[in-house]
Amino acid sequence: MDLQFYVKRAQQGDRQAFVTAMRHVEGDLYSMARSILRNNEDCADAMQEAMLHAYKSLPSLRETAYFKTWLFRILINECNRIFSKQSRTLPIDPSVLEPSVNGGYDKIELREAVEHLDEPMRTVISLHYFRDMPVKEISSLLELSEGAVKTRLYRARKALIEALQYNGEGKVEFQ
Repeated sequence: MDLQFYVKRAQQGDRQAFVTAMRHVEGDLYSMARSILRNNEDCADAMQEAMLHAYKSLPSLRETAYFKTWLFRILINECNRIFSKQSRTLPIDPSVLEPSVNGGYDKIELREAVEHLDEPMRTVISLHYFRDMPVKEISSLLELSEGAVKTRLYRARKALIEALQYNGEGKVEFQ
């Protein structure tokens, strides 16, 4: 599917083209929202708000090749808004920060370990490894320097290695 084609048609007012473009990226959007918010209802709210904002702002998108990156930026901003609103209103339960595995760390999976990272590290890991985004694109998307993105990736990998080493199988290596 040529996403740029549908985005250009959507910019010209074709609502069905916008729906088609959204359906093409909704899985990626949901995964990103889920990695930040961890709650299906909040993810749905964030995606809905991001899609609405994207639809209203579509004429301001200058380069259709960056549609997905632009949409991720909108979604991340919306997720951060929801996340900060929650952190002001709900106390954090310490048990949420503990890995929820049966039998200790020996059965932990990588995605579950990623879910237990702090939000900034979880976001860069999700974008880089699960969405195959290069550091430069992540830097632009999150409005951070490339060095800051690399630092977050390093710290996240280090935290994941520590979490995964408890399985007794030795060192975990990342490529």
